[in-house]
Amino acid sequence: MSDPKDLKQEAERLDAADPLAAHRAKFALDEETVYLDGNSLGALPAHVPARMAEVVGREWGELRIRSWDESGWWTAPERIGDRIAPLVGAAPGQIVVGDSTSVNVFKAVVAAARLAGGAGEGRDEILVDGTTFPTDGYIAESAARMTGHRIVALDPADIPGAANERTALALVNHVDYRTGRLHDLPGTTAALHAAGALAVWDLCHSAGALPVGLDAHGVDLAVGCTYKYLNGGPGSPAYLYVAERHQARFDSPLPGWTSHADPFGMTPGYRAADGAVRGRVGTPDILSMLALEAALDVWDGVAVEEVRAKSLALTDFFLECVRAYVPEGRVVPVTPEPHGERGSQVALSCPDAPVVMPELIKRGVVGDLRRPDLLRFGFTPLYVGFADAERAARVLAEVLAGLPAD
Repeated sequence: MSDPKDLKQEAERLDAADPLAAHRAKFALDEETVYLDGNSLGALPAHVPARMAEVVGREWGELRIRSWDESGWWTAPERIGDRIAPLVGAAPGQIVVGDSTSVNVFKAVVAAARLAGGAGEGRDEILVDGTTFPTDGYIAESAARMTGHRIVALDPADIPGAANERTALALVNHVDYRTGRLHDLPGTTAALHAAGALAVWDLCHSAGALPVGLDAHGVDLAVGCTYKYLNGGPGSPAYLYVAERHQARFDSPLPGWTSHADPFGMTPGYRAADGAVRGRVGTPDILSMLALEAALDVWDGVAVEEVRAKSLALTDFFLECVRAYVPEGRVVPVTPEPHGERGSQVALSCPDAPVVMPELIKRGVVGDLRRPDLLRFGFTPLYVGFADAERAARVLAEVLAGLPAD
């Protein structure tokens, strides 16, 4: 077993050399807590409360209805979409912010099925990630019933080989929410296109943690949340990406007045606006949207490639510390070791997980539990350091030492 003193010193050395270390000061964090749950809810950027006080006090409180024009409320969904675009490798004009991830999954899947030609034209299958976050599966099944398709649930690794002339689209998570496995977005997208199908990606656990390359890899549609690595706040609005080449034919199953070509004409017939605006539905959720816009300021001057490099270094170091401190067999990593297969979290299988995680939280190490037996630790490179990783592994070992071994 490695000497804890050596690993503590190594953590100090790595933190001192970290080019992203200064960004931690931009967040409302306390030194008593190691926060490793940013893959569920990102930490609060420290400047957001002041911005929200301005939004509520002046823009809503004083300007009131005038803020739709004078404060730019009306254009916020596309403006903030363009702020997110560089973080996922998209050119401007392809992302609109609004609604929840679930609503955007529904829009994307139904629209992709329509773009593919429809079940009546032979493409009657929708491939889905069988290990996906449950809601994605629920939404896909509902979309399939609505469009006359059938669902084929597969391991993500099997989707490229399963795509054929009957495949309309595939809905895949870029990173598995439980294990942290990174799936092959470029290869899967290319295989789907070779079969004449479309690729719809869920980026909830990758946007803000690693390069995505939506444009570079020819992704058709994508969705994602903003309250994890993008730090937008609890329930902050999600986003929808529609590749520019599809926008003229993008047929949303939820046409609303704000996506109308003449929204204030209030005409009974629907005529879709041009561009990403077609992804809008109803009145934007301005308070949470503007909190997100302010939160995105922490990304100014930050390259996603730097974030990815630190993410991999952090998760490598955490696993090294776990191996050093935790007796063999008490936990088993289920997150892949190869960098090309790993997101920005580490999941450990532990029979005592339901007891261990609450005790870790009591001791100031905040991760989360995924039943029945997964301890999940998210590493958000903008504010998590190597000393945090070392302390988390050390406290985990202490908690396990207080429990009887099997």
